[in-house]
Amino acid sequence: MAATRTRVSSFSRNVSTVTSQNSGLKHGPNGTTFISSGIQDLDKILGGGFSLGSLVMIMEDAEAPHHMLLLRNFMSQGLLHKQPLLYASSASRDPKGFLGTLPAPASAKEDKTRDLTNEKDLRIAWQYKKYFGDPQLNISSNNGAQHDYCNDFDLRKPLDRHFYSGKNADCVSIQDSPNLTSLQDQCAGFLSQFSRNEANISSAGRIAIQSFCSPQCKYANMEWHMLSFVRSLKAMTRSSNAVVVVTFPPSLLSPSCSKRLQHMADTLLSVRAIPDEDKEMARLLTGYQDMIGLLNVHKVARLNTQVPVILEATTFSIKLQKRRYLVLECLNQAPVDGSSGSSYNTSGSCSGSTKAGSLDF
Repeated sequence: MAATRTRVSSFSRNVSTVTSQNSGLKHGPNGTTFISSGIQDLDKILGGGFSLGSLVMIMEDAEAPHHMLLLRNFMSQGLLHKQPLLYASSASRDPKGFLGTLPAPASAKEDKTRDLTNEKDLRIAWQYKKYFGDPQLNISSNNGAQHDYCNDFDLRKPLDRHFYSGKNADCVSIQDSPNLTSLQDQCAGFLSQFSRNEANISSAGRIAIQSFCSPQCKYANMEWHMLSFVRSLKAMTRSSNAVVVVTFPPSLLSPSCSKRLQHMADTLLSVRAIPDEDKEMARLLTGYQDMIGLLNVHKVARLNTQVPVILEATTFSIKLQKRRYLVLECLNQAPVDGSSGSSYNTSGSCSGSTKAGSLDF
């Protein structure tokens, strides 16, 4: 059996290994089971992915649709694993057409090129590697194979039609719905297929709701009705082997409604666009020219435990490697003088610096 090749991630947080016979599932601590978000770096940040039975909410940015990057990868990963998908959209009357924009998994040849590029980029402080030991790589991936837990997706290639043309994908438009009763009934029927009463988890379901509370919807001014729907959806999800991802624009809601929605989320994320020419931020952050946005992790699901999840960082840069692959990276502060090199003399002597600085030994 060929050895599984893994991609190096810039995050050191340990996650569980794939122990389930179903390649789309991963067992974690305290009886938690994960499914992949479709982004390897995000899985690493969250400790394995999205917990089954959890409600994930993503706050949109009015300046750029970066939330669609997360939503598309989430949906594509589930379809590759043949996990049933329910997609509801308030932005289009023809949500089925949105499935044609989902990204395809990267081929093995393309991924090999990416790995060589990553090795070239990870040359900083290589001499300190002996102090940290070998990185623990617990997310296995063959990138492009059908049986990976998490794939790399090429945003320029559409997903093959046969993945979503069958019964695995169901699409609903809620733009013209007078209320959310019909969507609630459809979600209840969908989630009933993945009851947690079964001893073994044979499959998991995914629900993706795009731009919930969008002003195009007729129920947009019925805030208590929307809150009641989300509360009911969370309760139904908790007793099922499924994950629900909802994106919503907080700037279009009242502060109290927005806060209540955020409070009900098990995992809460937000995305933010970066101005094209922000000289102050470019001076503070390295690699600013390659960033397209920022991802904030406000809350991580805590199921079957009361121990809080402590993240090494809560803000990450969103980058498109080669304008194809979505990656997340920790923010790194630029050198003091704003240059690409060291702020001090490169001499090996601590006291022999010829350049003045605030830390001069």
